[in-house]
Amino acid sequence: MKKNFTLLILFIFSLAACAPKGPATLIVMTHDSFAVSEEVVATFEQANNVQVTFLASGDTGAALNKAILTKDAPLADVFYGVDNTFISRALEAGIFEPYQSPALTDVPASFQLDPTHQLTPVDFGDVCINYDKAYFVENSLPVPASLEDLLKPDYNGLLTVENPATSSPGLAFLLATLAHFGDSGYLDFWAALRDNGLVVVNDWETAYYTNFSASSGQGPQPMVVSYGSSPPAEVIFAESPLDDAPTASIVGADTCFRQIEFVGILKGTQNRALSEKFVDFMLSQDFQEDMPLQMFVFPINQNATLPDEFVQYAQIPSQPAQLDPTEIAANREAWIQAWTETVLR
Repeated sequence: MKKNFTLLILFIFSLAACAPKGPATLIVMTHDSFAVSEEVVATFEQANNVQVTFLASGDTGAALNKAILTKDAPLADVFYGVDNTFISRALEAGIFEPYQSPALTDVPASFQLDPTHQLTPVDFGDVCINYDKAYFVENSLPVPASLEDLLKPDYNGLLTVENPATSSPGLAFLLATLAHFGDSGYLDFWAALRDNGLVVVNDWETAYYTNFSASSGQGPQPMVVSYGSSPPAEVIFAESPLDDAPTASIVGADTCFRQIEFVGILKGTQNRALSEKFVDFMLSQDFQEDMPLQMFVFPINQNATLPDEFVQYAQIPSQPAQLDPTEIAANREAWIQAWTETVLR
């Protein structure tokens, strides 16, 4: 009887061992602007028997701070959202594990800024000055073609920018001026811009939706620091169908700053293999082609197809402003402080 009972117990345990396991959980920490279609994520989950949980953690800087502060007890397996203004800081913190995705063969070398492969590029976007097309036509005013043009008296009081101390696009535009004029000349440009009626606000929402004349706020300034993807967004989200975008971007040399966003596997993950698959997934055509209409960024997979609205209305600068990430990390705070003293005081 005892032998039969023992055999029964062994049989039950063998059945339990053979039973299909439930899905694993993969946690992905992101900034608050992250978005992806449910059906795209579901494809990854079904293919890998995993449930993906996204942990929104504030803006890019706040999310990175959280990842660094919790590196001894990571809150997630994967981190998405580090951009090229924070990449040096992220790498110096030592919170990522190296992984060279095979999908990088479809990514141009210009986006691969980390030779250690701790951070893998996922998308890019250009911070540009957007302008109200109707305003310039109605006032027979040429659109500025360069940063220097903005100093002409014709454009007095016509530009709104965001404070680089409180706004990501504001910081990006400050970096564009540094790339163009250099450390020795950028403050002279900003002082002249201030004297030419520059308007400064704290955040992109206020700049775009309150001050910009082509937005819902019908504000007083026909130029605003925004994104290269803003013109197609105007068409996509218009209350009534539009035949053309009411806005466009100034894309002359160094007038736009290119932001590149990255994903990395956090040290201490217990899901290394799944984390690698998720990085590969973010570079796949399915994910890359979903991003433009979810986060209004551009894919870095050269095989990805852009939505028609992006093809028709977005302008990609041929010579975006760029700065070495290590230079940004070393000087960011000093540059912002100097800008504040020059422009706001």
